[in-house]
Amino acid sequence: MAADMKDCPPYLREYIFYLRVIKNRSEKTIVSYYTDLRLFLRYLKENRLDMKDPDIIADVPFSAVEAVTLYDVYEFLNYSTEECGNSDKTRARKISAIKGFYKALCGGKLMEYRLEKNPVLNLDTPVPKKTQPKYLGLDDSRRLLDHVDEQSEFYERDYCILMLFLNCGMRLSELVGINIQDIDLDDRTLRLLGKGNKERIIHLNNSCAEAIEQYLPVRPEAESDALFLSKRRTRITPRRVEQIVTDAIERIGLGKRGLSAHKLRHTAATLMYQYGNVDPMVLKEILGHASVSTTAIYTHLTNENVRTALDANPLSEERLRRKNKG
Repeated sequence: MAADMKDCPPYLREYIFYLRVIKNRSEKTIVSYYTDLRLFLRYLKENRLDMKDPDIIADVPFSAVEAVTLYDVYEFLNYSTEECGNSDKTRARKISAIKGFYKALCGGKLMEYRLEKNPVLNLDTPVPKKTQPKYLGLDDSRRLLDHVDEQSEFYERDYCILMLFLNCGMRLSELVGINIQDIDLDDRTLRLLGKGNKERIIHLNNSCAEAIEQYLPVRPEAESDALFLSKRRTRITPRRVEQIVTDAIERIGLGKRGLSAHKLRHTAATLMYQYGNVDPMVLKEILGHASVSTTAIYTHLTNENVRTALDANPLSEERLRRKNKG
């Protein structure tokens, strides 16, 4: 999905180009920032400019952006809470979008537009409530793998998807983005493209390698290089992967626990940490975190290298098994 800039004032369009071309942000990040800044401009138009058609932002003048005060942003954040029901996490993302926008304007990063004073320089980010990540225990993880729908024509694909989530701790976007050429079964490695288009190489333990080896022969022929294909033989969508995970979770009776594909990433990290004696810095590299502070929610254990950490996952010896039909 790309940011639709048809209804976009020129200064915002230039900022979006800056994010895409210079900062090399992912399209997902660009869409999120555009959505948040679009809402901010709509708010200014309706509440500060008293202009008609608040749903349209193309006519919001740059002077409105210049005139913004810190108080205006506070009122916008209150509006996002009261009217839009935004959580602390969502408001924090909006703050990040606004601060990034004004930082570019004040830093001379845009060709045609520049501000001398940054009105949001002292804008604080709300402190989110600390919650423990939801994840599956070892027994439930094994049950999840054992209850993939064996009657499905996509059994090997769906099993492989769950196996990679539970063993490697990859993000949903990373799994969807895997291409055939990213896999080296001889060396047991997999290349992932993470946040900010940063590549990392992870080790494939026995279970993951065998799940891929058993899926590849039944993978349909297609023009796409994608590892995981949809029914239409195109790259599988994040939405479809979420459905596969949800169906499997409901099949083991845990549909009301708020579990998702992202929670399977938490599960892999927790299992490696609890059973693999993994150093937090190693876990940081496996998960593709920018900072070890992000990894800290899993930390209770000690020291090992990446290969040992992934091999230590207790699910590393699980095998695909299709029961006899009929």
